[in-house]
Amino acid sequence: MVRSFHNKILRVNLTDGSIKIDEPGPLYFRRYMGGWNVIADVLLKEVPKGADPLGPENKLVFAPGVLTGLAVSGSSRNAVGAKSPLTGGFGVGEVGGFFPNEIKRAGFDAIIVEGASEKPVYLWIKDGEAEIRDASHLWGKTTKETMETIQEELGDKRIRMSMIGPGGENMVKYACVMNELKDAAGRTGMGAVMGSKKLKAVAVRGTMNIDGVDSDTVRSMARRAAEEVREGTRSAGLSKWGTGGGDLTDGLLQGNLPVNNFRDGEWEGIDDLSFVMNKIGTGMEACFACAVRCKKVVAAEGVDSDYGGPEYETLGALGSTCGVGDLVAVSKGNQLCNAYSLDTIGAGVTIALAMEAFENGLLTLEDTDGIDLRFGNGDAMVAMVEKIGKREGLGDLLAEDMETVAERLGGDAWTYAVHTKGQAFPMHEPRFKRGLAIGYAVSPTGADHCHSLHDSGLMNADEEGFLAGGLRKLGVLEPIPLEDLGPAKVHAFMLNTISSIVPNCVSMCNFPGWSLTELTQMVNAATGWDCSEYELLKVGERALNLARTFNMREGLTVEDDRLSERSYGPTTGGALADGGIDREELREAVHTYYAMMGWDQETGIPGEAKLQELGVGWAAEYLPKK
Repeated sequence: MVRSFHNKILRVNLTDGSIKIDEPGPLYFRRYMGGWNVIADVLLKEVPKGADPLGPENKLVFAPGVLTGLAVSGSSRNAVGAKSPLTGGFGVGEVGGFFPNEIKRAGFDAIIVEGASEKPVYLWIKDGEAEIRDASHLWGKTTKETMETIQEELGDKRIRMSMIGPGGENMVKYACVMNELKDAAGRTGMGAVMGSKKLKAVAVRGTMNIDGVDSDTVRSMARRAAEEVREGTRSAGLSKWGTGGGDLTDGLLQGNLPVNNFRDGEWEGIDDLSFVMNKIGTGMEACFACAVRCKKVVAAEGVDSDYGGPEYETLGALGSTCGVGDLVAVSKGNQLCNAYSLDTIGAGVTIALAMEAFENGLLTLEDTDGIDLRFGNGDAMVAMVEKIGKREGLGDLLAEDMETVAERLGGDAWTYAVHTKGQAFPMHEPRFKRGLAIGYAVSPTGADHCHSLHDSGLMNADEEGFLAGGLRKLGVLEPIPLEDLGPAKVHAFMLNTISSIVPNCVSMCNFPGWSLTELTQMVNAATGWDCSEYELLKVGERALNLARTFNMREGLTVEDDRLSERSYGPTTGGALADGGIDREELREAVHTYYAMMGWDQETGIPGEAKLQELGVGWAAEYLPKK
């Protein structure tokens, strides 16, 4: 029986080439569990206030959790964090694949990368040993070329990898970190930080089995979940369609699917974008040990199947948001993003901003090197993804954060730059789901759909409805209207956010649908602890408070907790033609959220007493003075 954590954090300094191992102790892992908490602890204690996100003082942290490495659906997952070059605040992305499992099998609970190398390097880790190796021959290569070259160089195709392509090397502000070829730590620009350190890849091979202290319980839970997936009672539809693989019409009719840079509510291309698996799909793949198998593989002319296929966010960002219904073009764009290590959401929404600017005369054919950058032009979208990855021509501007792009475009571009804190909106419309309006505004990482409340289900109070799940058990007992932004919605949002961040610490994918009760049982079986569900919720709340504290220390304020200007008005046609979020209602909801969290109601600064209650009173020294 092997406990699911090693009490070993690998620390690599790329400036002086030193490598050492920290052993913070079992209490550290019970308090933090991994992921967000480990990252926030490192950033607050070790990255100086005001540090350049792309400078050597920033630190890049690869942080699995105490569940990572178990042979259980959803457990091969890690967070990647640093000070974000996109938002200037807490930066983190979560990602699956095979790499997270391999870190734990190699004997480490996290990797902290310090300093910066003068020349390209990669980190090679095998069974408790690590070395820095030259990567000059890899610089400029795509992720696939990088992975294949390293595997051949080290003589083992079972080596797993986290890496960047040219987009990360060129420090595109929304460059991502790729685990193998299909899985991206997509948000907040972690690939740019990796590129700034001249770190091309982290290659890992581990042979240790992570069974957990109570391995019988772990195996039993894994088997039961796999059976439920096969029966269709768990993760229904994901094994067949993935995300967004079916009919997207309902999303358009509801107003949830963005069209033409979140401007329009009607679109004739929806049928072309729907049913991707029926049209060009060849099969479904999985992360390590996962029965859900949610990852599409597609085949079409000019598309490399090794890079997988477009998920919902990509179909929306490179598809409908750019007015592109051509599935082959969207798949090519997805391939380029994975090859160049670019966040598909950031790339797509930034290109959509440029398309609207082109239509409004703020950009000309001379600016675009002759590319007809209009909505609906799939070839133009694909060409611009490549220009962004290489920072060529207009791509050099579009490689920046959205606020900067809008400022440099000038005119009224700021009114249709759809972002929060510089990070592009995901493919879920906050004018439709008002819980997302609060979430996009206050998220410590900029607009994010994964730890925000998708509140369309809160209208349904039936026992079989949304409330029968986690939120009912947390005390949300009555239906809440979709358009509501009052205290009841804020309360539901707060509980949902805290519980949603728990998987980002332990670390677990959302798609297998493990309940808080099941996660608690699994954590105890894996570690030998006696955690309660309450304790696990405090793990999520602790992470949220530390991330907020970091942002406050770095100068973010209540003025950053707002939506893009476009969100306060209606769409052109469609379900949201009479929509638009009331600015003052949202502001009041944000301040109510602060108070419910135990923060200063006016400034949103975490209270010292709250930090003490969460066992991280040390963080109070980093809070700004009122």
